[in-house]
Amino acid sequence: MANNSNQHQVKAKKHLGQHFLNDESVAQDIANTLTLNGYKSVLEIGPGMGVLTKYLLKKDITTYVIEIDTESVEYLQSNYLNLAPRIIEKDFLKYDLNEIFKGEPFAIIGNYPYNISTQIVFKMLDMRDQIPEFSGMFQKEVAERICSKEGSKVYGILSVLAQAYYDAEYLFTVPPNVFNPPPKVDSGVMRLIRKADYSLPCDDALFFKVVKAAFQQRRKTIRNSLKTFNLSDNLKANSIFDKRPEQLSVQQFIELTQLVENDIKA
Repeated sequence: MANNSNQHQVKAKKHLGQHFLNDESVAQDIANTLTLNGYKSVLEIGPGMGVLTKYLLKKDITTYVIEIDTESVEYLQSNYLNLAPRIIEKDFLKYDLNEIFKGEPFAIIGNYPYNISTQIVFKMLDMRDQIPEFSGMFQKEVAERICSKEGSKVYGILSVLAQAYYDAEYLFTVPPNVFNPPPKVDSGVMRLIRKADYSLPCDDALFFKVVKAAFQQRRKTIRNSLKTFNLSDNLKANSIFDKRPEQLSVQQFIELTQLVENDIKA
């Protein structure tokens, strides 16, 4: 257990998007978003001075942390001795996590750095076969976007891709004053739990392409945004092509991908 009272404090670095949480009850609430179902290890991204880490270490699970900031790593090594062998001093976005997890399932949690939070979600989705659960704190609008349904102004690429494979739940909002330094916006904590059957009845790579192409021109109809796919006039006459992307549910995007797939093969 770390004693932070007279320890050297790590200085938050703007270029790393660091805002250190200093509210113990919020840290405990975030740790408690883990259900511990379907995995024996958890990876915390960007632990900083370990405010969330210490609550993870109390759980019946093996905790790993990945941290790019050398000063934070030194702080953790000296204050959390039992964690030291499982501190990974790497860039999460560039590191091959199977050097640690060897194909085994693991959960991901964190107070995610705002500046790379969407990239973290995309990398997590690429590893969905190994990640039954993903939770933590984002900028509020990002957490809301991941969990939003069709028809919402913030519904977009992240919403559709995450919810194709996971059940998404927005859990609670965190005000700026519990951070040092305080961010300029509210934060939101959400959780993704992988669906029991998360295999799509279409080509996954094509699904990603269709969703991204549709939302890159979100004010246009699907017919216009999927022009580059060179689809047949017959297919483009289907009424789904009259809709705009935010009108389509996740299930409809899957059906759209199936239509596109069959048309390309024809």
